[in-house]
Amino acid sequence: MTITTSLAGSKKAFALSVLEGLRSVPKQISSKYFYDEHGDRLFQQIMRMPSYYLTDSEYEIFDHQKGSILRHLGNHPFDLIELGAGDGLKTKVLLRHLLENGISFKYRPVDISSSVLDTLQGSLEEELPDLEVAPLHGEYFQVLEDLQQLGDHQKKVIFFLGANIGNLTREESLAFLSQLNELLAPGDMLLLGVDLKKDPAVILEAYNDSEGITAAFNLNLLHRINRELDGNFDVDQFKHWETYNPLTGETKSYIVSKVQQEVEIGAISSLIHFDAWEAIEVELSQKYSVEEVEQLAKSSGFRLVKNFFDSKRYFIDSLWIKS
Repeated sequence: MTITTSLAGSKKAFALSVLEGLRSVPKQISSKYFYDEHGDRLFQQIMRMPSYYLTDSEYEIFDHQKGSILRHLGNHPFDLIELGAGDGLKTKVLLRHLLENGISFKYRPVDISSSVLDTLQGSLEEELPDLEVAPLHGEYFQVLEDLQQLGDHQKKVIFFLGANIGNLTREESLAFLSQLNELLAPGDMLLLGVDLKKDPAVILEAYNDSEGITAAFNLNLLHRINRELDGNFDVDQFKHWETYNPLTGETKSYIVSKVQQEVEIGAISSLIHFDAWEAIEVELSQKYSVEEVEQLAKSSGFRLVKNFFDSKRYFIDSLWIKS
């Protein structure tokens, strides 16, 4: 098994990850590879679905509590660095409020997808022309380390919204937040969006919509392997499957092979065998209780400032500070 030598950069990393994941037991591929240009469009559709309560819940928090959020952020100049900015739908509510109140800040959206950043910057230039925006393309910690090495000592307010922390296991979340804490200075803040435990039926409906958009989003991963890594997945022979465990709070997405089959992936010179009903784990969406969120803050070296809830208490934006 070899990686085609002509592959470079992010595509080589994608190939290496696919090789490792499909050779592991059980099979798994990171959900970050959902987000090519087509995957980005599908995810925008998901966020607009009525059943996908996460977007509406967090939007409500920002829309109804923007004044309180601003008071707790303070009025000192800062860099607002958003990890995984996406389309900025919810963030624009607060950005507009900050501008209207004369707050001195620079918006630095960070995303692994350059197409997402290009789209976001275009929409911001049109909707908020007075906003100072400096997009940053790359992995989260590399971007923050680069800013640190440049001697950027401006106060930082980090946004990590949309329940993105749920894509990590509990252990990974603690490690991620602890590492983030180490890259920040005392007085820097973090606004963390977290999906809360709730009625399991509500959660499953959000990730297993009847329209099939989430299924298409997950299965696009196989299309991407075909396009970029010279794969020959017959996508019709795979299905999307979703589970939720109310004890652990783990929502997991799988791509399941309907039949026994072999798939060739040219870029990694490999033939991958699938048994009938064998699964690839492709996404974790971890849900938390309020108490677990507050413990996560303490364990990762932050101090809780305030929790902001939507009216149904489906979601929480928790504001922390590095002491």
